[in-house]
This record gives sequence, C-alpha cells and structure tokens, in this order.
Amino acid sequence: MADPLELSLDTASDIATIALSSEGRLLAELTWHCGREHSRQLLPAVDGLLARQSASKDELTAVFVCIGPGAYAGLRAGVSTAKGLAFALELPLVGVGRLEIEAYAFAGAGPIVAVHRAGRRELAWAAYDTDPDWREIAPPRLSPADALVEELPAAALVVGEVDDALAAALAERGYRVASAMRRAALLAELAWQRLQAGRTDDPKALVPLYLREPAIGPQS
Repeated sequence: MADPLELSLDTASDIATIALSSEGRLLAELTWHCGREHSRQLLPAVDGLLARQSASKDELTAVFVCIGPGAYAGLRAGVSTAKGLAFALELPLVGVGRLEIEAYAFAGAGPIVAVHRAGRRELAWAAYDTDPDWREIAPPRLSPADALVEELPAAALVVGEVDDALAAALAERGYRVASAMRRAALLAELAWQRLQAGRTDDPKALVPLYLREPAIGPQS
C-alpha cells in the first residue's frame, strides 16, 4: 500500500502557501506572493508541487485547507479548490482555521492569542492553550484593538499582526508578543491529527470563516 499523501492549501492572505505531507509530516512546501490571483495561480502551483515529488493528484489520500478568517477572494479560491478535489477524488477533507494555525506554531507557550488585521479598525482573534491538551479557549471573533486588550487571557502570548501601538498597549499590561508563522506545514500537522480522530468535513457543507459578511455591492 502506498504511503499517505496529503495536500494542504492556505490562501487566507496575499501570501499563499501549499504543502504535501505524509501522515502530517512535511514533504514539500511552496510559499509565494499571489496578490489577488489565487484562483488563477493555485492549481498550477499544486501541479508544480506534485511534479516536484513525482506524484499526481490521483495519489493524494486527503485534502487539508485553511478556512480563514482572511481575504474573501483568497479563501473562496482555496476552499473551493479543496472541496472540488476532495469531492472529485473521493478524499477526506479537513478544514482548520487560520488563527489556530498561527497559534499552533507556539504550542506549549501557555495561553496563545493569534490576531490579524480585519479592516474597519478591527482585529480578528482567537485564543488557545495546551493545558492539558491543545484546545480553543476563545473562539474567533472581531474586536477593536482597545477592546481586545481588555479581553485577553492573563499571561497570554499574542502572535500575528501586531502594530506598534497595540504592541505598546500589550507590553504595558505584561503581555508577550511574537511574530506569527502561518505555514501549510502547520496546517498539515493539525489537520492530520483531526483526520486521525475522525474529525473530517463534508465537501458539500464546508464554508470559509469570514467573521464578517463580504463587502459585495454598493457600500455606504
């Protein structure tokens, strides 16, 4: 029997990252700046990564995807591609949130809060911990920066898109700050754990996590 081969797709921002893994262990990874060209560049990038491993789509055994929050067009391209591949190839599908992926890079550092800019002077954030096991302690939500500082778990490590003003406010209250590392390799590791636990997603039902309705049509 051939070794497992999983494809991970993360298109939640202008920086796209994809990976191939086996049982969650990284085999190959590609990260590039794609701007808003996710729908045009994603599948050719997947084909190129598979070619580097002398593999084909028919050899894939699972598809993992970052479901957001993040840029609307990028998430739509990534999630749609993952769902299409999973449905067409009859593969298990696992979606993992962007904030959890960012926080997971620092697993073991106590409470971890991942944040990223969400526009309209708001931040998307969520909190996680490893005591006793990796778990979500505050679900993804939107908050203004001043409200975020009031809602954080005590002694949390804050990772992600933290500007100077927010970093100063956090430091005054004794919070630690670090740069986030969002990579398809981390998505692969997290999603493999869920796959092993039987926590898969229905390709027909999986939807991106936007936190806010996409700004489509005339805006006030």
